Amino acid sequence: MAAPKKVCVIGSGNWGSAIAKIVGANAAQYDQFDTTVNMWVFEETVNGRKLTEIINTDHENVKYLPGHKLPPNVLGVPELVDSVKGADILIFVVPHQFIVRVCDTIKDHIKKDAVGMSLIKGIDASPEGLKLISEVIRGKLGITMAVLMGANIANEVAEEKFCETTIGCKDKTYGSMLKELMQTTNFRVTVVEESDVVEICGALKNIVAVGAVLLHGLPRLPLPPSWRAAASLTSSPPATGGRNRKIGEAFARTGKSIEQLENELLNGQKLQGPATAMEVHEILKQKNMVDKFPLFAAVYQICFNGHPVAEFIQCLQNHPEHK
Repeated sequence: MAAPKKVCVIGSGNWGSAIAKIVGANAAQYDQFDTTVNMWVFEETVNGRKLTEIINTDHENVKYLPGHKLPPNVLGVPELVDSVKGADILIFVVPHQFIVRVCDTIKDHIKKDAVGMSLIKGIDASPEGLKLISEVIRGKLGITMAVLMGANIANEVAEEKFCETTIGCKDKTYGSMLKELMQTTNFRVTVVEESDVVEICGALKNIVAVGAVLLHGLPRLPLPPSWRAAASLTSSPPATGGRNRKIGEAFARTGKSIEQLENELLNGQKLQGPATAMEVHEILKQKNMVDKFPLFAAVYQICFNGHPVAEFIQCLQNHPEHK
């Protein structure tokens, strides 16, 4: 019988902790996985105690996922390099802005035959063009990569509400193993081979979610019924729940910057929608295709170029594609 696979969750924010809850429970249940699941925790002090000490003693991430117990076999590890040693399965769930730094730190300390799975919604805009986050990780580490993407809200997953998600994995052998690691009665997993499609849809969903929240933040505008309907469809839970909704509504209401609102409202977390809008805008500019994507352009202009939220509809209507 093959040795049980050791799992490491790289990241311990809201989503990382919710995933660790699932992975820890499944690793304890199924023989093909090592019972102990390492979770890399960016060390910080909470109420006078180290966060790793709280997680390993009280089995709760009181900062990023309060009110939810983590399985006792999930071990919070403060050193990134220590957390990945000996791991056969690496689950990446950090803000996409940090992934290059993470990969550079661990590249000489991981097993060469490890399998990675990215839960990171975002893309990387480089001078060479668009790169998916899984491609960035694969390029840095040289390991097989899969992705898990869905319109999932961490708190709902942690509360064990019914949710669906998709694993994109080109190798069927790894796909079935990752499904067993991730699936529960209430977190239902579909595995498909088109991992690139799964990943790009996961990233772009966050831009659409920000746009939908901005539309909802403008109730006094005389919007055509079709616009309202589109906004309702794209922003019905879970697409714009959680962080996207909280920041989007505050942005529409206060006019403060995205960065300022992240600091005030997200308790150390990062919002992925606006950051992805910026990356996508860079790619579209390189390709001379900004005019073909008015929604993405409008979200970018409002989030980063100081256009007032009230001009959202105007941004779209003035776009060459709509004239």
